[in-house]
Amino acid sequence: MNNKVIELSIVMPCLNEIETLEICIQKAARFLKENRIDGEIIIADNGSTDGSQELAKRSGAKVIEVNAKGYGNALMGGITFAQGQYIIMGDSDDSYDFSRLEQFLEKLREGYDLVMGNRFKGGIKPGAMPPLHKYLGNPVLTGIGRLFFRCPCTDFHCGLRGFNRNSILRLNLVTTGMEFASEMVIKASLFGMHIAEVPTVLSPDGRTRSPHLRSWRDGWRHLRFMLLYSPRWLFLYPGLFLMISGLVVGVRLMFGTILINSISFDVQTLLFVSTAIILGYQSVLFAFFSKIFAVNEGLLPQDFYLHQLSRYFSLEIGILIGLFLFMTGIAGAVAAVFYWEEFSSFGKLDPRISLRIIIPSVTGIILGMQTIFGSFFISFLDLKVKSK
Repeated sequence: MNNKVIELSIVMPCLNEIETLEICIQKAARFLKENRIDGEIIIADNGSTDGSQELAKRSGAKVIEVNAKGYGNALMGGITFAQGQYIIMGDSDDSYDFSRLEQFLEKLREGYDLVMGNRFKGGIKPGAMPPLHKYLGNPVLTGIGRLFFRCPCTDFHCGLRGFNRNSILRLNLVTTGMEFASEMVIKASLFGMHIAEVPTVLSPDGRTRSPHLRSWRDGWRHLRFMLLYSPRWLFLYPGLFLMISGLVVGVRLMFGTILINSISFDVQTLLFVSTAIILGYQSVLFAFFSKIFAVNEGLLPQDFYLHQLSRYFSLEIGILIGLFLFMTGIAGAVAAVFYWEEFSSFGKLDPRISLRIIIPSVTGIILGMQTIFGSFFISFLDLKVKSK
C-alpha cells in the first residue's frame, strides 16, 4: 500500500488543448523531478474531443473528467480531486512556464494561503497579452478589486497561482465560469487569508486556434461578480450620495427658489430631489438586504458594523421609525389641506408654494412605508437562518 504524502498538486484545466498540453505536462514533471518534490500532475478535462485525455495519460498525468462545463467547474473538479497539501493551477496553453514554480512553492511553505503570479512584474512577452487586456481590462479590474476588497494583489487575473488546498476549500467557491479566478482572490481577501505575489512571465500561448476567453463578455462577468460581492459599493455608497445630496438641496428648496446666475431652481427641481432621496434610501436598504443575506449564507464573512447594528436594531424599532416618517408625511399632507382651505377656500393654489409642502410630505410617507416593509424583510432574512 502506497502511503506517500503528496506535497504539491499541479492542476491544469483542459478543453481541447492537444497542441500544448504535452509540453505543459513535461515542464511540470521536470519541475517536480529536479526539485525532488512529492507531487502529482492533474488534468481537469472539461469535455475535450481532440484526444487531450489520452495524451495526458500517456504523458504521465492524472486525468479527471469534469462533465459540468465552465472554467470554474473544471478547476474545482481538479482541486477536489487533488491530494496535495499545496496546489498550483495554471492554464494548459503553454503561456506559463510550469518548470519555474520555485517561488510559488517557497511562499506556500512559508505559510501563505494564496500566492498570486504577477505578469506585470515578471514580464509580458510580445504578443502574449492583447493591448485591450494589458492597458484597460486588467488594470481597471485590478484597481476595482483593490478598492472594493482591499486586496493586496496588483495583477488580479493572473492564471498562474498557488494555494493551500484546505484554505481554498474553506472558501466554498461556487462560480462556474471565468469569474472563478476573481472569486478566489476576493474571498481570500475578505476572509483575511495571507496573500503573496511573485513575478511571473507570460508568454504567447502555443495554440493555433483562438482562446476560450471572450474579452468583453468575460470582463463583464468579472465586473458583475465584483459588484455583487460588494453591496457597499453597489448599493450603500451610491444610495448615501443620493440621499445626502438630495436632502441638502431639498431642504434649501423648501424655503425658496435657488438662483445660480440666471438659472432658477424651483419646485420642479424639488420633485427630482425627492426622487433622488427615495431612490437613495431604497438603495441603502438593498445594501443591508444583500449584506445580511450574503453573511447568513456564508458568501461573505461576518461584518463588525452589521453585527453592532443588529444588536440595537429590531423589527419593532424599524416599525416605530417607519411610523414616525409616515405620520410626519401625513401631518404635512394635513397641513397642505389647511393651507388650501385658508388661502384659497379650496380653490386654485400657487404650486410654487403648495408643492413645497406636498412633495416633502409624500416623500415622508413613501420613506415610512419603505422602512416598515424593509424592517419586516430584514426580520424574515434572520428568521430564515434561525430556522435551520
